[in-house]
Amino acid sequence: MPPTRPRQVRKAVFPAAGLGTRFLPATKAQPKEMLPLVDKPIIQYGVEEALESGIDNILIVTGRGKNSIEDHFDVSYELERMLEEKGKTDLLAVVREISDMIHVSYVRQKEALGLGHAVLAAENLVGEEAFAVLLADDVIDAPVPVMRQMLDVYEATGANVVAVEKIPGEAISSYGVVALAPGGDRFEPHQFLGPTYRISDVVEKPRMEHAPSDLAVVGRYILTPGIFRHLRKLGRGAGGEIQLTDAMRALAQEEPFYAYQFQGRRHDTGDKLGFLQATVELALKREDLGAAFRQYLNALQL
Repeated sequence: MPPTRPRQVRKAVFPAAGLGTRFLPATKAQPKEMLPLVDKPIIQYGVEEALESGIDNILIVTGRGKNSIEDHFDVSYELERMLEEKGKTDLLAVVREISDMIHVSYVRQKEALGLGHAVLAAENLVGEEAFAVLLADDVIDAPVPVMRQMLDVYEATGANVVAVEKIPGEAISSYGVVALAPGGDRFEPHQFLGPTYRISDVVEKPRMEHAPSDLAVVGRYILTPGIFRHLRKLGRGAGGEIQLTDAMRALAQEEPFYAYQFQGRRHDTGDKLGFLQATVELALKREDLGAAFRQYLNALQL
């Protein structure tokens, strides 16, 4: 049995060192995490989700060419002074909110060796406590923040939790897929917002006919510090990278692991079509833009 740990998650890790090649040439000199969805960069949606879930200690794993992420969450004295002098108090409040909302630390991932390597880079900042991992590409629109939903599961179980989504057909082969534990715990949906299952394994990108379930892991995790021990032992796996999935598989043999089927609408903004869909759907939900934007779309007579 793992040692008893306090059931409080205080830190969230954001891996943000990827090269964003799917969005070239836009990402040649700009991090993909800073591409705007309406008027906020992608990564800010994830940071706001963590904050609204009760986590304000943000650890961002960056790489070469990611300075604009640090600038975005830093204080901008010149901009603030200009807005104050011009009496633009509404914009001043928005800009100050960005820098005031979180306690943020940065660590550099010197080589792009995969998600597992990025998480391992944050070990010294995380320490010996459970922590959250949020992948900014997955922007999830939900009435209750998905990380808050997962924290409810963690606080009830004290165990590792991954967010999962039902993925139909061949698309399942693009994800890590969970195997449900035979006869393992299953919480009834009324205990949490979504169904929660004990899992025994995670299989990375299986062929559809070999997938152990239709529940795919998406970009939200709550992990105990035991994950670092397994990440340190791993060699390079698929694609020459250190795979977080491999470390999760090993940890699941030692500690309880749960899959939480979150309630919300996920947008994969790391994909061009997903990015466009997210832009449209989030704009339509805006009080200041939604009505006029919907009128415009209707006028296109698509």
